[in-house]
Amino acid sequence: MRVIAGTRKSIPLKSLPGLNTRPTTDRIKETLFNMIAMDIPDCRFLDLFAGSGQIAIEALSRGARHATLIENQKEANAIIKENIKKTKFEDMATLLERDVVSGLSTLVGQKFDVIFMDPPYEMEMENSALQALIDYDLIDDKSLIIVEEKLNCDFSFAEEMGYIIHKEKCYKTNKHVFLGRKQA
Repeated sequence: MRVIAGTRKSIPLKSLPGLNTRPTTDRIKETLFNMIAMDIPDCRFLDLFAGSGQIAIEALSRGARHATLIENQKEANAIIKENIKKTKFEDMATLLERDVVSGLSTLVGQKFDVIFMDPPYEMEMENSALQALIDYDLIDDKSLIIVEEKLNCDFSFAEEMGYIIHKEKCYKTNKHVFLGRKQA
């Protein structure tokens, strides 16, 4: 696992050993960032269920103004801190060491341009995270939300919450769902 492009290109990153996290592969990460390349420069990036922090670090390397990462696993947070230090993004990244919903509650008053979340599969944690983004007024109608989830995950619930599904990008075993907030 490494930074794919930008100011920190090719710097290797650590991830947690074992199967507790599923780091996004370099190939899928490259595809994702090619799709959102125009949204990243100078954006405020939010990485939920941050794992190793690699997605937020990639965004910073490609020109994001600031990244906020939320992760509640102690071991993962240690890896995130190492990766942020190794890439020298300490002044551009904020790590909240808590569960996603309580972390989002501390961000009231802020708006995020791009939000990425890779929750544990089949636990429906994306539902509460998407609801919290609206409840805490952290997004507007220009915000882009990307959820990484299993291929068979149904996102029809998101439309009932006030989201619109812009597109889905499917891979072999998972997909990225691109959402936005419905305009009032």
